[in-house]
Amino acid sequence: MPASTPPHGTLSAWWPRSVVIVMIFGFAVLILMSLRAYQNAPPIPVKAVTPGGEVVFTAEDVAAGQEVFLRYGLMDNGTIWGHGGYLGPDFSAQTLHGLALYLAGRIAQSRFQTTYANLRENEKAAVDGAVAAAFKTNRFDGASGTLTLPDDSKAAFTEQVAYWTNYFADPAKNGGLSRGAVTDPNELRKLSAFFVWTAWASAAQRPGSAHSYTSNFPYDPLVGNHHTGGTLLWSAISLVFLLGGIAVVLLAFGKFDYLGWHGGTTAEAARPASVRPTQITPAQAATVKFMVVAGLLFLAQVLIGGALAHYRAEPGDFYGFDLSAVFPSNLLRAWHLQTMIFWVATSYVAGALFVASALGGGAPKGQRPLVHLLFWAVVVVVVGSLLGQWVGINNLLGDLWFWIGNQGWEYLEIGRFWQILLAAGLLFWFWLVLRAVEPVRRNPELRTFVVFFLIAAFAIPFFYLPAFFFGAKTHYSIVDVWRFWIIHLWVEGFFEFFVTVIVSIILFQLGLVRRITAIRVIYLDAILYFGGGLIGTAHHWYFTGQTELAMALGATFSALEVVPLTLLTLDAWDFYRLTRGESATAFRHRWTFFFLMAVGFWNFVGAGVFGFLINMPIVSYYEVGTLLTVNHGHAAFIGVFGMLAVGLMAYVLREVTADELWPRVEKFLKVGFWGLNVGLAMMIAFSLFPAGVLQLWDVLQNGYWHARSLEYTGTALARILEWMRTPGDLVFIFVGVVPIVLGLLVSYRGLWSGRVAAMEKKLAG
Repeated sequence: MPASTPPHGTLSAWWPRSVVIVMIFGFAVLILMSLRAYQNAPPIPVKAVTPGGEVVFTAEDVAAGQEVFLRYGLMDNGTIWGHGGYLGPDFSAQTLHGLALYLAGRIAQSRFQTTYANLRENEKAAVDGAVAAAFKTNRFDGASGTLTLPDDSKAAFTEQVAYWTNYFADPAKNGGLSRGAVTDPNELRKLSAFFVWTAWASAAQRPGSAHSYTSNFPYDPLVGNHHTGGTLLWSAISLVFLLGGIAVVLLAFGKFDYLGWHGGTTAEAARPASVRPTQITPAQAATVKFMVVAGLLFLAQVLIGGALAHYRAEPGDFYGFDLSAVFPSNLLRAWHLQTMIFWVATSYVAGALFVASALGGGAPKGQRPLVHLLFWAVVVVVVGSLLGQWVGINNLLGDLWFWIGNQGWEYLEIGRFWQILLAAGLLFWFWLVLRAVEPVRRNPELRTFVVFFLIAAFAIPFFYLPAFFFGAKTHYSIVDVWRFWIIHLWVEGFFEFFVTVIVSIILFQLGLVRRITAIRVIYLDAILYFGGGLIGTAHHWYFTGQTELAMALGATFSALEVVPLTLLTLDAWDFYRLTRGESATAFRHRWTFFFLMAVGFWNFVGAGVFGFLINMPIVSYYEVGTLLTVNHGHAAFIGVFGMLAVGLMAYVLREVTADELWPRVEKFLKVGFWGLNVGLAMMIAFSLFPAGVLQLWDVLQNGYWHARSLEYTGTALARILEWMRTPGDLVFIFVGVVPIVLGLLVSYRGLWSGRVAAMEKKLAG
């Protein structure tokens, strides 16, 4: 028998074994790195003192300053160690450079009786060396918990308090924060203490190493911060892992022709007897309103995104109106991120419920009112959390800001109370999915699909639990570990897996692939996604206070994440062939497949090409927190998870929309498909990518602090490139999103009208 033919059309037992091995190994290493972070996190001194023993700030000041940072939503304005919003500066880098300039000025005055700016070249080199030595020397005494700061540190700290006080005064200078966003002198002093601590950890040499606690991030030659040897080494080795991984997978695909959606043959892709088309159940029809809400949230997200882009192009003015007085930029960015999560998750929730009922052959008793209950729970969480962020950022909640306002952590901004409701709602959703598939859980032909479906669905609420592992005063480095357990494992792990399972079940139900083909694809994608994705989480931790072990593992395994993305180009071609074939079912769902084709394309470009570019440590060292990250984020999230979410909308709409109404809905989907894809491509090509490259170049030329400050972002060229986003944004919003929303509304109205007509007919009879 040829090696390319699986014996008797059965699956080897090594498929599930391989998945288990990959999961155990990946989580073991990830958990080990996460626990090590507690030991490796930069120490917070009990007290920081001048050489004479005068206290400058304390550990309580640093913790309280971090709390101020979160309460006012400043992580959605600027960044700490490259993580956060991009409208403001990197607070750690700006503070570090400000402290360095202050010390350089004092040394220049004492040694050469002139200002730092007026030094000759050889004098400047001598001063720079003295500044670097002062910042690199670690004067922290672990036994007493005392950090001794350099000379004149009290005056330097006072200058930083004044600098940040001035920063918060004017929206035009801070990226659109509300005027006087932080005015309390005590809060400003504590906030400055937090910033100064992050700056110290960025430069002070970690004991037992030749670099700082943050691997010399941010790049600032004045304090002696340059990339480490490990940053360069592990970038090179990551290329070896990438090329080797792609070679192995392509070799396997060449040798075994049954891998992938084609499954070695299409002749046996007939619908199995155990999966029959059924009439749309009331519970399935109830999911359409989820899709409508998802579409409206999508529209809200992109409109907010347009306003955010304007803040970068013209922060002090919104066509003659001071937008920051009502909707400051940090609030809009928090809403932009949360509506993004909400609309995609809502589409997935609805799509999963719809597919679960189809897989189970109907809907269990009482499912429809339970689906309605879930819908209103979603509405409460969405509306409540977004309003909570508004009043929270405006400091109107007092001590309740953390619970029902704006928690402040990027991507996890919603208050803790809303997080609890969200987790409870996701568990309730999982129970509804479980009820729907219960009738076929023991069906030998469908059992594997059901098991995978339930595992993928349960993983989504389960891996949200790390959101409860930290609070407002938890060490920043520790929080970033658990934040990316959620952000990375959700997006680049279990959402990817969930997507594969959903698509596999849909294709199987439509009779387009054989059962064994769909299951094999699920196993294969699980191995490839989790083989690199679990340990690859560490690529977010390069410069947040962990050791080079995290960098080594994060760089090499995140490179492997690109491998499955290259295969999605093959998936896109297979989806195209399905839509062009003779299958009436496939042609009926051609817009679903078109959106799946878009997922394959953008996954390769956005997550694969752009993602790998910025994941290499040597690039990330100079790039993190620049527009190249925004470029990757838009192409990957909207291009992949957004396109899939709209694809699920198209699938559900086609199933529930009457044939006579479908041509009208289909026109909206067609226009929306091209509007989304063309608009996103324009946004990237005209603005995000070239702007990101130029900002990276400024980092290389002038230091990280400069590229993130108004000294660069306020230049004419940077502002012009921001304005160049406008054409792409307009196409994306008005040719892409608006038609999608109109199609959803037309379909929902038709469904509602049909239900009313049926009820009237029944009453008349």
